[in-house]
Amino acid sequence: MAQRPRRLPSLNALRAFWAAAKHRSFAAAADELHVTASAVSLQIRQLEEELDMKLFERTPKGLSLTAEGNRLLPGINQAFDSLRGSIAALDDKPTHAASLTISVAPSFATKWLLPRLGAFLDRNPGIEVDVKADIELSDFAKDGIDLAIRYGAGNYPGLAVELLLRDRMFPVCSPELLMRHGQRNPDKVFSVAPLLHDASADRDPSVPSWKMWLKAAGLNDIDWRKGPRFNQTALALDAALAGLGIALAPAVLIEADLAAGRLVRLASDELLGDFAYYIVHPIDKAQSPALQAFKAWLKQAIPPQPN
Repeated sequence: MAQRPRRLPSLNALRAFWAAAKHRSFAAAADELHVTASAVSLQIRQLEEELDMKLFERTPKGLSLTAEGNRLLPGINQAFDSLRGSIAALDDKPTHAASLTISVAPSFATKWLLPRLGAFLDRNPGIEVDVKADIELSDFAKDGIDLAIRYGAGNYPGLAVELLLRDRMFPVCSPELLMRHGQRNPDKVFSVAPLLHDASADRDPSVPSWKMWLKAAGLNDIDWRKGPRFNQTALALDAALAGLGIALAPAVLIEADLAAGRLVRLASDELLGDFAYYIVHPIDKAQSPALQAFKAWLKQAIPPQPN
C-alpha cells in the first residue's frame, strides 16, 4: 500500500528553520525574522514534532544540525530561492514587446479596422495594440496616442500627416428592402423608401449629404429631408442592413457588406467630398518600428483607388 504524502509544514516554521540553520542561533534567526528567540524556538519545536525528527542539537559552540536537518536544508534553500526568483520576476518588464495606441473614429473602427486587425496582429505578434474609438480629436501627448486615423481636410499643424484614403459615397440598401417595395428598378426606390441620414456629416458642409447626392443624380423631386437621423455613420449603415431605409454610404466602410450581398448599390452616381481619411501622428514618433509596421499594413490593406 502506497504511503500517504506528508502534509506540508507551515511556511513560518520552515522560515524559522532556514534562518536558524543559516545563523546556527535562535537569537540571530529571531533578529532576521523580526520575532523573539522564543518564537523561533517554538516554531522549530513544532516543526520537529510534525516531522517526527530532531533537526538541531545544542552544543557548547551553539546550534548544530542533525543528520536529518542537513538532509532537509538544501531543499529548503532551493525552495526559498525559487520563491524569491518568482517574486522578482513580477517586476520584470518584457523587452521584446512593443505597444501601439491608435485613435480612430468609432464607425471606421467597427466597420473597417476591427474586422481586419487580426491580420496585422498575426503578422506582428510582438506588437500589442490598444484601440481607442472616439469621435473627438485626440490630444496625442495627454491621451498617450501614437497614431490616429482621422477623417477631415488633412490640416493638422505640428503633426505628420499622410493621405490614406479619399472615400467615395453612394446609396445602398438591403436586398430585403427592394423586395419589400417590389421595386425591380432601383432608381424608383428613392420615391418610396426612407433616407437614412448620417448626422455626423452635419459637422462640416463639405461632407457629402443626401441633398448633394440627389442634386448630382438629378433626383430633384425627392425630399432630401425625409427619414431618420443617426449620430454615427456605423448606426446609419446598420439601419440600412436592417432594412430601415437607404444609406448614403462611404465605400470603404461597406466593402464586406457589398461583397456578401447584405447591401446592394442603388445607383452609379457617387460623390467625392473634400474630406478624406488621413494617418496622423507626432513627428517624433515617426521612427517607431511599431508605428512604421502599422502604417505599412494600413496602406497595403486599402484597395487601389479609382482615379
